[in-house]
Amino acid sequence: MDRSGRVLAVAGSVPLLHPEQHTFEDMLDGWRNQQLSRNLQFDTIAQRIRYVRRFVDHMNEFPWNWTPAHVEEYFGDLRSIRRLAHSSVRAQQSALRAFASYVANPDYGWDRRCEELFGTHPAQVFFDWNTAAHVQEFDGRPAKRPFTRRELQRLFDHADDEVERAAASGRKGWRAAYRDAVMLKAAYSYGLRFNELRHLQTVDFATNPHARRFGRFGVCKVRYGKSRRASPPKPRSVLTVFDWTPGIFEDWLANGRGTLDTPDLFPSERGGLISESTLLRRLRRYIDELGIPAEGLDLHSLRRSYATHLLEDGWDPRFVQYQMGHEHASTTGIYQFVSDDFRARTLRAGLDRTLEEVLGDSGGAR
Repeated sequence: MDRSGRVLAVAGSVPLLHPEQHTFEDMLDGWRNQQLSRNLQFDTIAQRIRYVRRFVDHMNEFPWNWTPAHVEEYFGDLRSIRRLAHSSVRAQQSALRAFASYVANPDYGWDRRCEELFGTHPAQVFFDWNTAAHVQEFDGRPAKRPFTRRELQRLFDHADDEVERAAASGRKGWRAAYRDAVMLKAAYSYGLRFNELRHLQTVDFATNPHARRFGRFGVCKVRYGKSRRASPPKPRSVLTVFDWTPGIFEDWLANGRGTLDTPDLFPSERGGLISESTLLRRLRRYIDELGIPAEGLDLHSLRRSYATHLLEDGWDPRFVQYQMGHEHASTTGIYQFVSDDFRARTLRAGLDRTLEEVLGDSGGAR
């Protein structure tokens, strides 16, 4: 005990103030290194560590004092008070379970250190019977939906009108409005995720020898595709399918982006990459101004719309799967939202064929 009455714990020959916090930070550092050696992405590791810190802060208990009751109380609060989505609950539980397995593993020696300092040791407290199971591939919110064709056309027209209004009034933000309008159209044109979209560069387009009418914008090379676990981004090439797509990029490069000293196709005002919140704010404002029902619509709805509309127009599902960058056809099926208009047309066509067959058979019988 020192002169102020604080207890000093000794690990080796080094005296420690506040051994609980010091041990906890050492655990996080060790777990971070373990995940780095597994080749997990830095952002993934950082998010997992935030989950652990939140759990400790909320329960006011360090890992060597955790019990199953703490787990159930914490996630009971998250679900009943914060209404956390199923996918978010599973993500946090998965991270916390992995951390508990790490500190409870005797190979790392945390059990011996904690017994010496605190008279107890960490144990695994996340089990199948008190955590959410992953029983199906799709874990998203049921309300998420694509834009209808009419909504999409209104959105793009409104975005163009906003650019014209800003330019006519001499407002400084006309270029940002123009950039965002092109980004929204590009996300739909190629079915891109936002991270794929924001990383596009001027050199990421090429001629498709089988569709030369698209010129230099016949193929979009996506370099930052969604990665598989502990792997680098997965690149893919997306073929241009809409006749109006090349003109969008040609005009942006000539009249909007200008000759900036950066290869990025959509640079921010400060020269960096666009943040998702920037484009999402623009999208939500336009949706609100147009009076489009906002429930279930977000930036990813443009990707949903791309898959839905291609499938409705009769494109081969395997082609759409490759365009979307999905390894399995079942994943593409998640995005296969079929509009009411399409269902009505399909049903009408089927009924007409049936009626023609019946009438044809009746005529033959006579």
